[in-house]
Amino acid sequence: MSRYPKAYYKPTDSCDGCLAWGDFSGRLCPTCYMFGRSHATAVCTGCRRVQPLKWDFCRPCWCQARLGAQAAVDQLAAEADVRARLNAVRHHQLFFMGMHHRNGSAPAPRRRGGRRGAPRKPPPAPAWRPNADWRQLPLFGQVPRDYGRLAPSGVDLTSPWLTWAKYLAHRFAEARGWGRNIRFAVNRGLALVLTGYVEGDAIRHSEIFTPLRSRDLPVGHVVTVLEEMGIFEDDSEPSFEGWLAERLQGLAPGIRSEAERWTRVLRDGGPRSLPRREGTVWLYLNRVRPALLEWSDRYDHLREVTRDDVRTYIKTLHGHHRRDQLVALRSLFSWAKRNGLLFRNPTSRIKVGQYEYGVLQPLVPAQVGRSVAAATTPATRLILALAAVHAARVAQIGMLMLDDVDLGNRRLTIAGRVRPLDDLTLKLLLDWLEHRRNRWPSTANLHLLINNQTAKTSRASNHWISSSMRSQDATLERLRVDRQLEEALTHGPDPLHLAEVFGLDEKTAMRYADSARALLEQAAEHSASPSGKELGPD
Repeated sequence: MSRYPKAYYKPTDSCDGCLAWGDFSGRLCPTCYMFGRSHATAVCTGCRRVQPLKWDFCRPCWCQARLGAQAAVDQLAAEADVRARLNAVRHHQLFFMGMHHRNGSAPAPRRRGGRRGAPRKPPPAPAWRPNADWRQLPLFGQVPRDYGRLAPSGVDLTSPWLTWAKYLAHRFAEARGWGRNIRFAVNRGLALVLTGYVEGDAIRHSEIFTPLRSRDLPVGHVVTVLEEMGIFEDDSEPSFEGWLAERLQGLAPGIRSEAERWTRVLRDGGPRSLPRREGTVWLYLNRVRPALLEWSDRYDHLREVTRDDVRTYIKTLHGHHRRDQLVALRSLFSWAKRNGLLFRNPTSRIKVGQYEYGVLQPLVPAQVGRSVAAATTPATRLILALAAVHAARVAQIGMLMLDDVDLGNRRLTIAGRVRPLDDLTLKLLLDWLEHRRNRWPSTANLHLLINNQTAKTSRASNHWISSSMRSQDATLERLRVDRQLEEALTHGPDPLHLAEVFGLDEKTAMRYADSARALLEQAAEHSASPSGKELGPD
C-alpha cells in the first residue's frame, strides 16, 4: 500500500467567524476570509467577540441587522437602515454558507429565452496616446504621490489617458484570455493610478503596489498596461538583495564583504566565469554560511582561515552534507585566491570524495496504477504520459511549445530532441488540445500546457505540473527515472544507447547502466538453483 494517505477532504464544518455551516477549506468561509482581509480585528461593539470589524461591528452583526431591516420593509434594505439597526442586535441567526447577500447583490431571476443580467457592454472605441500641444514644465522634480488617499468616488473617468489605457487593456484581455473579473479589476486599477496624471510623469512601482494590493486589484496586469503606455518606472528592490542582506547578517565585516563579492560574482558572472542560476547561488551561500559564522567568532578576514580550521570543521559533517559544504567552500576560497584576497587556498588538496549512488529500483505495477488513477484531467494525463513514456523532466514539460508538436509527422520535440509520437501520447495530446481550444479560445499563449493563471503568456509552473502526483509513490520524477531504467533493462546496460535516446550526460548514463547491470545480475542469481542449474517450472 502507499506510504501516503489518500487525498484529504475537509468535512462539512461551521465557520469560526460567522458560524455558517457549509463546505469550505480552512477555518473561515470565503466571505469571512475576504471580509477579514480588508478590515482590522478588534472587539465587536455588539456581540463582544474579537472579529474583523466594519464601523465597530463584526460581519455576523451586520448580517443580523440586515435581516431585521429586510423584515421591516419586506425588501432589500438600504445601507442607512442597516446601520440604524446595528445597536439593536441582541442575537445572531444561524444560517448556511452563501445565504446572505449584500445590498443589491442578490441574484436576479434568469430571463426567459435569454442570458441573465444586463446586455454586454460594447468594446471600447480605439484610442491612442493623447496629444500634448503644450504643457507647463515642472519647476521641481516629480513629487511622490499617495495613491492610497484617493477615494474610488474621486477618480477621473474622463481622462484621455484612462481612455487610452482601457483600450490597451481590452486588447491585452482579448489576446491573453483575461476573464471578466480580471478586466473589471484592471479598469478599476487604471482609473485609480491615472487620475491626475500629467504628461511626463512616471508611475512608480513603489507608489502603486500597496494601494492596489490593499484593494485586491491585480498589480501585474495593471503594470502590463502601464508598461505598454511607456509611463511605468520599476523601482522595486529585487528579492535577491533582501535575501543576501539577511544571509550575511552575523558575519565579521571583513568576511561579510568578501562573501558578498563572491556571491555577486556567482550570480552575475565575471571576466573568467559564467553567471550561475539564482537557485545555485542560494545553495552555495547557504552551505558556506555555517562555517563562516563559526569562523567569524575568531577571525576578521578569510585570509586568517587555515587548513586546520577547514579540516576541523569538515570532520563534524558526514555524507552529502560534507560533500556539499566542501564543494561550496572550495568555490569560495578558489575565487578569493584568484582575486588576491588569500596567500594560500586552505581547501586545496582536501578531497571531496566520490559520491556513491545506490542501485535504482524499478516501480511496481501497483504504484504506477495508482498514479494513472490519480490523473483525471486531460492535462494531468498528458503530463503523466510525457514523464512515463518520453522521460521528460518537469521543467521540460513546462517549456513545451505548440510548435514542438508535429501531429502530421507524429513527432514531438522535447528539449531540442525529436521523438516519435506513440499512439497513447498522440491520443492524450489530441484530447488536451481540444480541451485547451474550448477552455481558452482567445489565448495567445504559445506554451503547450496552460492554466487559469498562465493563460496569458507565461508557462505553467513546475509546482502546478507536479501537484497531481505529489502524494503518490510514483511521482513524475520517479516515473521518468523508471522509464530510463526500463530502457536499460530492455535493451541492455549500454550507456551510449541511453545517452543517444534520452540525451543524458555520460555520468548519468553510466549510473543507469550500472543499476541495470546490478538488477540483471540479481535476477540471474535468484533464477538459478543452489547447484547452479536454472529452476524449471513446477
